[in-house]
Amino acid sequence: MPTANDEPSALLLVDLYELTMAQAYLEEEMVGDAAFSLFVRRLPPRRNYLLACGLDDALRSLERLAFGSDALDHLESLGLFSERFLAYLEQLRFSGDVRAVPEGTPVFAGEPILELTAPLPEAQLGETVVMNQIHLQTVLASKAARIVGAARGRPVVDFGCRRMHGNDAASKGARAFFIAGVRATSNVAAGARYGIPVAGTMAHSYVQAHDDEYDALRRFAERYPETTLLVDTYDTLAGVAKVVELARELGPGFKVRAVRLDSGDLGELARGTRRMLDAAGLASVEIFASGGLDEDAIAALLARGAPIDGFGVGSEMGVARDAPVFDIAYKLVAYGGRGRIKLSPDKEVLPGRKQVFRVEQGGRAVRDVLGCADEQHGGRPLLVPVMKEGARLPAGRADLMAARERARREIAALPDRIRDLTPADPPYPVERSTALLRSRAEARRDLGA
Repeated sequence: MPTANDEPSALLLVDLYELTMAQAYLEEEMVGDAAFSLFVRRLPPRRNYLLACGLDDALRSLERLAFGSDALDHLESLGLFSERFLAYLEQLRFSGDVRAVPEGTPVFAGEPILELTAPLPEAQLGETVVMNQIHLQTVLASKAARIVGAARGRPVVDFGCRRMHGNDAASKGARAFFIAGVRATSNVAAGARYGIPVAGTMAHSYVQAHDDEYDALRRFAERYPETTLLVDTYDTLAGVAKVVELARELGPGFKVRAVRLDSGDLGELARGTRRMLDAAGLASVEIFASGGLDEDAIAALLARGAPIDGFGVGSEMGVARDAPVFDIAYKLVAYGGRGRIKLSPDKEVLPGRKQVFRVEQGGRAVRDVLGCADEQHGGRPLLVPVMKEGARLPAGRADLMAARERARREIAALPDRIRDLTPADPPYPVERSTALLRSRAEARRDLGA
């Protein structure tokens, strides 16, 4: 959504058709309240659930909706827009309501992550930026949740910044990873922006820049006593032997916390490293692994008993290589006091504002029910009001630690098969309420469908 203090290119973060439709709505005096629903149509093959994320940025964009003079000048230059419409945009501020699932909530296909109600032109103009913010961060949080689960409680550190798709994705991705349970990030900008713990070790270039590997390790450990030393620049086990030698040299001054393995057969090298460290009385020195890891690689290492205490994960998490895009949609569901439907094959839109009810037994989620917003149900409603008349409500205020704890708690409450890395059989059940099915049938009859 355009914001007043951004560059013109950011001010115009809308698809052109949103502007042309908004002008048409205005000319046709179609300015009544409309409800749009944001949801993912279907889960990717390797996702049993999604972890909702990105709400804070979506709401911030709505709060700051404004078209400045540079943006209006650009729109005027396109020759598509009337003076009346440009004057409308000049005065436009978001005045609508938003309900959403809190960040860190597991969601499933077809369930609204967010529902926005506002005058039709305003609601239409929110499409691109709301989708963009929530899609990116939900994709990355969902991937990170799988990696954190595969690590079985061992810390995971985000190493993805350098290969992610731009600085915006890298910083917002670090936030999404943290909500999903990642312990820290190497991205200093994200740490400063969000208060996320930062962590780092050393690169091979530091060792390469010295004439002697042992001298490089010694100098780094003297400067940063509780560091993690990278040992695989030349020969991994020979590098570990140098760490053992360094421990003997420094005696009580040796405070190195871990060694990092970044290449080769990480399982075998971890076992050899552990034997060498233990034999030298260095049982407190941990083993940290990195290098092309994803959830499958981590799970396989731990299944084979690799004595690895923590993981650095970069590109695979940073770009969610196996499922980098979701079939996310932002669709009109109500206007003019009527539910609106879409009947396109494989892209059906159900009518009306909705609610998702999570049915739980013994503290475990057993099924969801997708129903109408105003109906009562025995399950726990997931969509909560986060914005009223363009202003955030308390539930819409970002609390990063609360979102992280929510994700931990809610993921733990999912059935074991849903938390597993393999496709769930059967998938998590999402039912449609009787009232919603009745509303759908009525909408079809109204269309003569």
